[in-house]
Parts: sequence; structure tokens; C-alpha cells
Amino acid sequence: MSRKGKVLMAMSGGIDSTVAALMLHNEGYEVVGITMKTWDYASSGGNGKKETGCCNIDSFNDARAAAVEHGFPHYILDIRDEFGDFVIDNFVEEYLAGRTPNPCVMCNTHIKWRALLKRADAMDCEFIATGHYAQIHQHTNGRYFLRKGIDDTKDQSYVLWGLQQDLLSRTLLPLGTYHKTAIRQMAHDFGYPELAKKNESYEICFVPDNDYRGFLKRRVDHLEEKVTGGNFVDTAGNILGTHKGYPFYTVGQRKGLDIALGKPAFVTAIDPDTNTVVLGDEEDLKKNEMSVGKINWIKYDGVPDGFEAVTKIRYKDKGALSALHTYQNNANVRFYEDVKGIAPGQSAVFYEGDDVVGGGIIQRSKQPF
Repeated sequence: MSRKGKVLMAMSGGIDSTVAALMLHNEGYEVVGITMKTWDYASSGGNGKKETGCCNIDSFNDARAAAVEHGFPHYILDIRDEFGDFVIDNFVEEYLAGRTPNPCVMCNTHIKWRALLKRADAMDCEFIATGHYAQIHQHTNGRYFLRKGIDDTKDQSYVLWGLQQDLLSRTLLPLGTYHKTAIRQMAHDFGYPELAKKNESYEICFVPDNDYRGFLKRRVDHLEEKVTGGNFVDTAGNILGTHKGYPFYTVGQRKGLDIALGKPAFVTAIDPDTNTVVLGDEEDLKKNEMSVGKINWIKYDGVPDGFEAVTKIRYKDKGALSALHTYQNNANVRFYEDVKGIAPGQSAVFYEGDDVVGGGIIQRSKQPF
């Protein structure tokens, strides 16, 4: 029996999860490695020839080899049915609703962690662990909460806002107090220099070619026939031209519009009911208020009306100071200065310093008032 407990470690075969597993193993945890197969290209409408990232056989073999070499077991877990029913269907439905989804958040929140916890219980593991760059702490109020990883360039707290208390209380994130450079050095020290050179993928795992438009076409029968013929309009409603179908555009998009207006144009809004895409200037992307729903409170079980927080509206966003006006499980977020590119369907995450207070899904933005 390990002196520190038994932990089910999610291993993708990449540098971060491999080093995290070996760190826990060296610290005295009884590690059980598990690699989750979430998806395959053929099942999502492709030709089966382009599996990448965590879902290819090389990644499975890399994860297993590290586990075997260091003397702890490794298993492959097929969760394609669980993943596809929720994450991919949600991804498609959100685009058809004129919103821009964040499938990594949905996967972490509803699939990966729940799947891990379920298997951890079956294997009598006290903990689950991943290679994310974030920290978990316990507040004096007893609640577990997320804190940013110390490496600002790698912090992943934004994509973990949906984790609930039962998941946070049993999760270990070994990399949260390290910089990526240190993790690369550890990979060398552990005898895996090739991992330190391994390219990192920032693509959506089930859209390996980054062509989400092609993915939508493959997933939805006769999609182009249903959505072609819509209009580009300006912010006053004047018709500017025709577009290829509203699901193929996102708020803030500038490139790939295929319309010449004599000046830069940006997608500022999408109306699926009328198959209309609104174009405007960069200034038109600026808003100072938005509605956020489906909130998961983390550090506190709720916040008082007017609570001040730095709100991030996308992964690489630096965040902006705002006031949260809460009602039930929703919030009206008022920024103290305009922010650009608020996209319905994306995540809004609220920070108090480096601590995650909570997060939710952007429902809509409002014009400056």
C-alpha cells in the first residue's frame, strides 16, 4: 500500500501527463495510468486516416511504455460513446444555434473527469490526476477551488471552470506550480528527451485538420442546402451581399468572409433564425455588458450582487475588471471598460486575483450603454 494513496492518472502520451505521472510515482503515490480514447476520425465522418493527438496508436504506446518502464499498470479506456453523444452533438448544436462552442470545456466538465472518477472508484483510487497547468486549493470555507498555474503562458484554469466540488476534492494537478521549461527538463532527466521535442497540438481533437466547417458538413445532412442564400448585413440592417451559411462564421471573424467592402470587416453578430450575419467595424465588436448562464461557482457557493472580478471571455484573454450582478444560476456581467469580441457559446471565467471564483457560458452581449 502506498504511503500517499492510489491515484488514477490520465495519460495522453504527451510530455505533460507523462511527467506528471512520473512525478507522482516518485513522490510515493501508487499510480495507475489510463489513456482515454475519446474519438476516431472515421466515426465523425472522415476517412479514418487522420487520427491525431491523444487518439492515435502512437500516443497509446508512448503512455503504456512509460508506465511499464516505471513499474505501474496502464489501461486504455474507450469512452467514444460517452464523448460523442455529448461533446460532438453539443458542438454541432451550438454552431447551428449561431453560437461558438468550446468543446474542451464541455469535455472536461461532463465527460473526462466523470469518466475518470467512475473508473477511479472501481479501482479503489482515492485520487484522479491530469497534466493540466493549474492548481487546486481548499478555502477556509471548506470549498475546493482552482488557482492559475504559475506559468502564465500555460495556465489552463480557464478550461476547468466547470469542475464541481466532488471532482476538485479528489483531483491532483502536479504541474500547476511548475513552468513548462522545468517540465521539459524533467522529461530529459526521466530519460525521455524525445518528449521534450514533441509538438503540442492546439486543435480540437475531433477536428484534426482544424476545418470545423468541413466537419459540420459531414455531420449534418444537406447542411449547405439548409443555410445557403443568407445575407451579410451591416449594423443598420442594410444588405451587403450573400454568405455561405451562418454556421460557418464566428463573432470576431475577419478572414475568409469573401466579401469586398473597401475596408476591414468583422462578424459582429449572427442570427440563425434569419440566416443573417452582421458585419461591422472593429469598434462594433466592443461591448461592456453580457449575460452568462449555467454558472458553476467554485471558490464560494455564490457571490453578492455587484461582486468585482476579472472576467476572461476566451482562453488567451488577459481578462477585464467587471461587476457581477447575479440572479439564480446566471449573471449579468458589466465591464468597467469595453471588451472586444464577446462570443455567445464561449466560456466566461471569473477570477479573484489568481483564484477562479466560477465560470459559465456566454449567452449574449449587449450594446454599450
